[in-house]
Amino acid sequence: MTPTGKATRFLAAYLAGTLSAFAADLDEKLAPCLACHGTQGQSELENVPSLGAQTAPYTVIQLFMFREKMRVSDPMNEMAKGLTDADLQAMADAFAAMPPPKPPEDAGDPARLERARALTEQNHCNTCHGPDFSGQQTVPRLAHQREDYLLKTLRDYKSGARRAYEPIMLEVLQPLDDAQFIEFAYYLAHLR
Repeated sequence: MTPTGKATRFLAAYLAGTLSAFAADLDEKLAPCLACHGTQGQSELENVPSLGAQTAPYTVIQLFMFREKMRVSDPMNEMAKGLTDADLQAMADAFAAMPPPKPPEDAGDPARLERARALTEQNHCNTCHGPDFSGQQTVPRLAHQREDYLLKTLRDYKSGARRAYEPIMLEVLQPLDDAQFIEFAYYLAHLR
């Protein structure tokens, strides 16, 4: 075997071992996340978001904010404190690759959904979050997110309890009231 062939085989064997170790390390780091956010990225816990098919850039930002305590949530801050930037990206990519959350079995009230759809268009929610609310780049996926989590998030943005990294959210939400937030959350959770 030529020296180049030996080097190629060595490099291939080394990379295979490294990738296996990296995959095991990633699985270990994701385990506490999946315990709350669901093994397939669909949360069943109140006020805990589903992360399946969430845009990776958005998730990286959120994990970074938790790690740096720019967003405060004890379990999240503790979980994120030792993560490297590479960990944040790998975890975000893993969640983005999971299946999207499913809507509730209840299809929802058609008249209420239509009113809420008009409200989302009036406030241009579908411009940033996408026509199907699947998100894009640093803008999160909202389609089929937990209704309770969406409502809490909207309220927290408006009150300032949740730091917005994009000022547009604060501008858009300020004139809206809680009744509208309830309708937004209902609509986004029940999208068909």
